[in-house]
Amino acid sequence: MTFTVVDMHTGGEPLRIVTGGYPDIPRGTILEKRAYVRDHLDRLRKILIFEPRGHYDMYGALLVEPDLPGADLAVLFMHNEGYSTMCGHAIIALGRYAVDEGLVAKQEPVTTVKIEAPCGLIVASVEVKDGKAGAVSFASVPAFLFARDQTIDLAGFGPIGFDVAYGGAFYALADCHQFGLEFGRDRVRDFVDAATALTNKLKAEFPLSHPDHPDLAFLYGTILTDGRDAFSDEQTKNICVFAEAEVDRSPTGSGVTARLAAMHAKGEIGIGQTRVFESIAGSRFSGAVARTTRTGPHDAIIARVGGRAYYSGKAEFIVEADDELGRGFLLR
Repeated sequence: MTFTVVDMHTGGEPLRIVTGGYPDIPRGTILEKRAYVRDHLDRLRKILIFEPRGHYDMYGALLVEPDLPGADLAVLFMHNEGYSTMCGHAIIALGRYAVDEGLVAKQEPVTTVKIEAPCGLIVASVEVKDGKAGAVSFASVPAFLFARDQTIDLAGFGPIGFDVAYGGAFYALADCHQFGLEFGRDRVRDFVDAATALTNKLKAEFPLSHPDHPDLAFLYGTILTDGRDAFSDEQTKNICVFAEAEVDRSPTGSGVTARLAAMHAKGEIGIGQTRVFESIAGSRFSGAVARTTRTGPHDAIIARVGGRAYYSGKAEFIVEADDELGRGFLLR
């Protein structure tokens, strides 16, 4: 087997774009394509995301034929556990990639790229100057606060307050100080352990629902914040721990969207106010509430999230027939 990829990163978070090696995916909706790849081609995800070619925190994107009218491209997201429904850092990278690869007609000063994701259509705006693609922002799918001011008793930590919000994927949102944690002082490992404990508890005891499709109704992870939710000119820090305790190096595009939905629902940010969100690695995304809307029974927002993506390499990967470890493994 032979695969070709282009590697990028957005705010330090990797994205491995598959450019060759996958078989054709049967026609259908994007969620049907996601289910097909999960059920029939998962061995290929492990080859590209797991060691020895990837690592525990690797992230991937598989481009497929779009199903939605007007979409320029469609994407399935891959990580250490399986397949996400939304990934903002990947959308930012794919926006630049689509312009650079001629997947859309290049226009200055802004080129629009319509990307079909499992959660719906994402519209990316790519800044173009002197023919070169630069910063990218995207308008989210409808995002909403699902559960507000909840409390759960978490073993080893006691009562923990949290919200649950949807930004293309569902996240629990919690102030890190409840766990005795402080950004810049405590280990990433301590944040991961705390976030994973909350995620696992909520997956077992806190049911979710989404008005569009039951495949969207799962808790993707937990975002621990610095508690600075009320709007100000200062940046707010967070760490997103998702999938199987995977750590996002970026501020997390869908997570920023979810935080904005929660902030707006609580009256902590207004339409058009731009906030800066900083990751555990020090990278930053901008985020703003573009407008309000509704989805099913929920008051919702459309968020605009922006950042920059960079290329980090191109590769051709092979798998020799008798190489069992080469089919993918993880030690952590």
